Amino acid sequence: MTMLHTVNKSPFERRTLDSCLGHASKGSAILLLEDGIYGALKGTVVADKIKDATADHPIYVLGPDVRARGMSEDQVIEGVSVVDYEGFVDLVTSHDNVQSWL
Repeated sequence: MTMLHTVNKSPFERRTLDSCLGHASKGSAILLLEDGIYGALKGTVVADKIKDATADHPIYVLGPDVRARGMSEDQVIEGVSVVDYEGFVDLVTSHDNVQSWL
């Protein structure tokens, strides 16, 4: 059974990203959206944690949410895939379950 985990809270305000990474099974996909996108940015205190997590999980970030917060896709950590809304829908439909970390 495949699982998509979504994180929409900033890792600088809540521990939802840490909880997700601690509970996600190896191979489960993780999508960072809304304020969760801050976890996918280079040069932050969580950047190494995300880079390390890409060894066990495909990690995605929602591009429109990156741009809506004044960031650009070139600021996204290497190994994290940027998806658009269509890609978001594809992720949801290609996984058996979706776990939202609030």
